[in-house]
Amino acid sequence: VQLQASGGGLVQAGGSLRLSCVASGGTFDYYYMGWFRQAPGKEREFVAGISWGGGSTYYEDSARGRFTISRDNAKNTVHLQMNSLKPEDTAVYYCAAGSSLGVFLGKGGYPEAWGQGTQVTVSS
Repeated sequence: VQLQASGGGLVQAGGSLRLSCVASGGTFDYYYMGWFRQAPGKEREFVAGISWGGGSTYYEDSARGRFTISRDNAKNTVHLQMNSLKPEDTAVYYCAAGSSLGVFLGKGGYPEAWGQGTQVTVSS
């Protein structure tokens, strides 16, 4: 599967952005989908994940309550709605596809595909 992320940009603190990731070349609803981010000088970190049918979601602590992950299997798309953005949310955001939530949390295996990344910059 190939992933194409979009939707990043420059926003003021307190603002919102909606990231999208479109999948092609695979069976989209076979995959758990996730969003990660990498800030300058830091390691890539998990942000949010969603199960195959969208019934289960999981968030990193700083994202919970502000970010919402969703998916549309008919359009092979996963979204990350980000509200109440903070300067510390500034990073390159990547979407990923995996066989389970565990591969996103480092509990065995690795994501099978990554998107190319989209820059999110939050100004204070």
